[in-house]
Amino acid sequence: MSHKSSHIEMQVDGMTCTNCSLTVRKYLENQKMDDVSVNFATGEVRFTNTPSADINTLSNGIEMLGYKVVKEGSIPSNEKSRFALDTLEGKFWFCALFTIPLLLHMILPFEWLHLPMVQILLSAPVYAIGLLFFGKSAFQSVRNRLPNMDVLIFTGAFSSLVYSLTGTMQFWGTHEVHQYLFFETGATIITLVLLGNLIELKSVKKTTGSIHELTALLPSKATRISKDPATGFETSDEIEIKLIAEGDILFVRSGEKIPVDGIVTVGKGSVDESMLTGESMPVFKTKNQPVVSGTILTDGAIRFKATAVGKNSTLSHIIEMVKNAQASKPSIQKIGDRVSAVFVQVVVIISLLTFFISCFALDVKPADALMRAIAVLVISCPCAMGLATPTAVMVGLGKAAKNGLLIKGGATVEELAKTQVAIFDKTGTLTTGSFEIGELKIYSGTEAEIKNIIYRLEEFSAHPIAQSIIKHTEWKNNALTLYDVKEEKGLGLFAADSHGNSYAFGSIQILMAPPADETFDLYLTKNEIPVAALRVNDEIKPGAGKAVAYLNQQGIKTILLSGDNERKCLQVAGQTGIDEVYSQQTPAQKLAFIERQRNENIVAMIGDGINDAPALSKANIGVSLAGATDIARQSAQVILLGKNLEEVIKAHRVAVLTYTTIKQNLFWALGYNVVAIPLAAAGFLSPMLGALSMAFSDVVVIGNSLRLGTKKI
Repeated sequence: MSHKSSHIEMQVDGMTCTNCSLTVRKYLENQKMDDVSVNFATGEVRFTNTPSADINTLSNGIEMLGYKVVKEGSIPSNEKSRFALDTLEGKFWFCALFTIPLLLHMILPFEWLHLPMVQILLSAPVYAIGLLFFGKSAFQSVRNRLPNMDVLIFTGAFSSLVYSLTGTMQFWGTHEVHQYLFFETGATIITLVLLGNLIELKSVKKTTGSIHELTALLPSKATRISKDPATGFETSDEIEIKLIAEGDILFVRSGEKIPVDGIVTVGKGSVDESMLTGESMPVFKTKNQPVVSGTILTDGAIRFKATAVGKNSTLSHIIEMVKNAQASKPSIQKIGDRVSAVFVQVVVIISLLTFFISCFALDVKPADALMRAIAVLVISCPCAMGLATPTAVMVGLGKAAKNGLLIKGGATVEELAKTQVAIFDKTGTLTTGSFEIGELKIYSGTEAEIKNIIYRLEEFSAHPIAQSIIKHTEWKNNALTLYDVKEEKGLGLFAADSHGNSYAFGSIQILMAPPADETFDLYLTKNEIPVAALRVNDEIKPGAGKAVAYLNQQGIKTILLSGDNERKCLQVAGQTGIDEVYSQQTPAQKLAFIERQRNENIVAMIGDGINDAPALSKANIGVSLAGATDIARQSAQVILLGKNLEEVIKAHRVAVLTYTTIKQNLFWALGYNVVAIPLAAAGFLSPMLGALSMAFSDVVVIGNSLRLGTKKI
């Protein structure tokens, strides 16, 4: 168990189905914890703590529910022994060993199998397991006023036991005793529900496979280069990856995985970054270039200096983001949550009504009426509703992560699938961000002087245009010291020199009055008087046209929102097919525009993540194309790790497919109960068949979610 600040993470052992996770979640929510997420497949429990809450008290409360909070460094019991009786699989096989002979008495002619004492002895071990497994959970859930699915299973199975024991004792030694021998009913219910839980656990673990696949990208060991302090000679040693520290020099050969983030110091080679970007072409790396954990050096040999290790590495950030995303709920899940909250109580009432109406109103034999009531209890399945959303989200977001798409949560999936307006930034998003310096028009001063002023100003900016300008080192031709340099996003750079002159370099909006020729992109002023104008040319980013065309085909309105001049924006919109253009927008105007759009539509903002952070945060969904090394600092809900805008198409397709799968799952889960409960109440489904069909409903939901993983995006 670990926690940082108010965010708590626990590892809880003993959860075997969604019913278990629902019980733990309800308990923590009743204790006033926020942002609670429980994953029974991985055993991870996360929530936001309140200052007054005591973690030990919460841990004890979870253990009172029948589960165990695992301390750091200890091994969960379900990992100690695969077939031990304290595992779910062990319990199932143990119960099956005794249940099968009980069932065989109905088809085999062996007289001894029909003896009441034999049936009692065969069923006793199964009921003991059921009492410990389902009974303990049911008792604790009722005690904490959180009745769960185990209440239904326990009540159904042990009703048949009580009925059978009562009849056996009353009619022992007579032929009538065989009318009361329903020991196999409860034993079969317990065994089949254990089987259903086991199938559910194994199947759901498949839906979390993306986490394991991402974790497997890291090597277990790395080669560290160090100097022997005695001789001064270099030595190399193989160390565990967890022992790598920032600043260590590591050596990677061709075919090996890069263990941590770093900067190449010696050597060169090609790196397969497909796990990060989804693109198969290797990227050539040489001195001073970054390398990322989990990528593969396909050719060459390099040494690099570790810059981010452990939980600070890019791959660790990705894994953490995927975990957080899978824990986040879309609003559609509230339907299932509302039903599950009252489900057990409603089913118990329906079961009691079934018994009394069948017995007293429909003149059904008490034994048959009891079987109908038990069937209602065991066939009812809130588990399928609990599985509907998280399994689809796990598969969908895992599939996205393996394709270089990070989507932060189930809620984002739903909103992305429902997007009505897509707003694009221009520079660095629709265009490459690499600029060619075009015509320079001088109004006043010499060319050398103007170029030098522009160069000195742009040295203070990280804007792509500034980076393109400072590549022209010949523009820097004499000393010019600037003071009070400041950059106003959307406008430009402002500064002064030692002689009291003020300078500004930026868009047309820095001018007091627009010039006669407004076709230039940037203007330089000295003491508020225009002295030069500069034209820059940029190129459309690969895939931009396809991304916009796809969104338009989906009925999503596309808008270009940029601080650049109208001519440039219209040119880019014409080349990409964007519907509407809003140019020369300041960051404040961008925010106001997005807010207006958001009042009427679900808005996605696609930006490069450098100077678009406020806009990305303001939109319903912020989509960032920023580099992987900036992942942890992004304010977007969707991060495209590659550089091709066609990844916007993939992100939207994943969201639509995942959201569609959630709706299908919920339809099946709700529809199953609507149909199955009346059939059981009417006597068309036996308790044993009900237990089997309950497990089947979970398998259908999980199978539909796993099917999502096979679809192309």
